[in-house]
Amino acid sequence: MPQKLNQYGAVPSAYQRSAPSLFVATIIVFTHLSFWERTNAVSTLAMDLRTAWQKHPQNANKRRAASAEEYVFLDLLRTCDLLSRGLAEVLKTEDLSATQYNVLRILRGTPEGLLCGDIASRMITRDPDVTRLLDRLEKRGLILRSRETRDRRMVMARMTPHGRKILARLDEPVQAVHHKQLGHLGIDRLWALTELLGAARAKTP
Repeated sequence: MPQKLNQYGAVPSAYQRSAPSLFVATIIVFTHLSFWERTNAVSTLAMDLRTAWQKHPQNANKRRAASAEEYVFLDLLRTCDLLSRGLAEVLKTEDLSATQYNVLRILRGTPEGLLCGDIASRMITRDPDVTRLLDRLEKRGLILRSRETRDRRMVMARMTPHGRKILARLDEPVQAVHHKQLGHLGIDRLWALTELLGAARAKTP
């Protein structure tokens, strides 16, 4: 099958042919609601961009060495993606996404309930449509929502007994997968890693 020529009458380079797919990947990064899916897309996009850039003839002799910060950033993305897969498999047994699980954990820690805006601010990853997320949980009977009597504009969310049962069933398998993934580091290195990650977040706006 003849190759399609570009606007200059030549066969497009690998770099040029990759542009549409990279654009699609970029859209995926910014529209997926799941942090884990977004992280995986970012990691894939970074590798695709690097490969396409290096293969382009004009860049053959312009390869730069990655900085230490860039190496660490990419390693964090890869590690987060790998670790999140184990959690996703556990949550799949209860038909929950990572963001839904996050909301349930937040509400379990506040038996009196939380305003929807407060839930959004406490989530590990920002969800652009928390209302729809809560709709799905309420439809499954895992949470209840009600309007405040003092201010009808404020909506309070609380976990139901059924939601607590779901979380209770997940507690042990979630702990088991975390131990399997990170237990080999030992308590001292785990705390050291926690401190380093906290220091990195402290400088992030």
